[in-house]
Amino acid sequence: MRKPWLAPILAAFTAIAGVGAAAPAAAETTLKMAYALSASSHYGAGGEAFSKSLEASSKGKFKVQQFANSALGGEREVIEGLQLGTIDAAILSTGATLNFVPQTGVFDIPFLMRDLTHARKVLDGKIGQDMLSEFSKRGLVALAWGEQGFRHLTNSKRPVASAADAKGLKIRTTENQIHILAFRQIGILPTPMAWPEVATALQQGTIDGQENPLSVITSAKLSQLQKHLSLTGHVYAPTVIMVSPTVYEGLSDAEKQQFLEAARKASQAMRDFVDNVEKTGVEQLKAEGMEIVTKVDRKSFEDAMAPVYPEYYKKFDKALIESIRNTR
Repeated sequence: MRKPWLAPILAAFTAIAGVGAAAPAAAETTLKMAYALSASSHYGAGGEAFSKSLEASSKGKFKVQQFANSALGGEREVIEGLQLGTIDAAILSTGATLNFVPQTGVFDIPFLMRDLTHARKVLDGKIGQDMLSEFSKRGLVALAWGEQGFRHLTNSKRPVASAADAKGLKIRTTENQIHILAFRQIGILPTPMAWPEVATALQQGTIDGQENPLSVITSAKLSQLQKHLSLTGHVYAPTVIMVSPTVYEGLSDAEKQQFLEAARKASQAMRDFVDNVEKTGVEQLKAEGMEIVTKVDRKSFEDAMAPVYPEYYKKFDKALIESIRNTR
């Protein structure tokens, strides 16, 4: 026979057990985020900002594990991983994305963007936001535009102050036909190559040089491999902060907003990094032994590349190109 004094104890125990069953602890999800450069680069700054924002807004439900230095493969492999769901998130260059979403190549047209302010207005405005929506047509989710800055030329052979000086140099490029077309036009020998192969190719002399923003040149320590830097500023280089559809489609509307906010924080962190390196990078590279041509005859490059613009007008809507150019 049950003792009368046991009733309240049993009732309390049952209530506690019921609460535990009805409200289990939220499961923690760890996401794999990939990018090409080191954790100390602008990519790393973006990845860290994304991670911190998402973990805070989700109250720890989502944690992000960073895979820097192409640890999960080159950028093409990473995009394929996003499509397959084997990689959860990534920060990628448009040099890779244009092979999946060709329209993004319009931002890679040489001498289209005047400066960082111009570029950011384009990407933050209707043109850039409409472009992000194109990714969904290729089984990808693009949340925000990140940034690398303007690309400059480095090489191990000679100072380059004009387009004529660059003729004959064997320069690594991304798998980017927009860049390759322009370089061939001025007599550079473009050599498409995945980023993880570049350091070895420079060391072995397989290529004479490469072209990248100061953010990459400094963080990848290219001053140890290249003697000459020319501040050509020939192309603006955005990045795209992306998430796998496998992850995104399983999110609630509130969680999707958390991911979007995390991507925006990542974008701002990358821009802050670029702003800083634009102020300090040249002096840093000089101190590390690079010989830097600061007064580049940019008009000689623009004039030399001008004959390829009709090809760009065939590939992309001329009205879009002019709209980008005229953004104020």
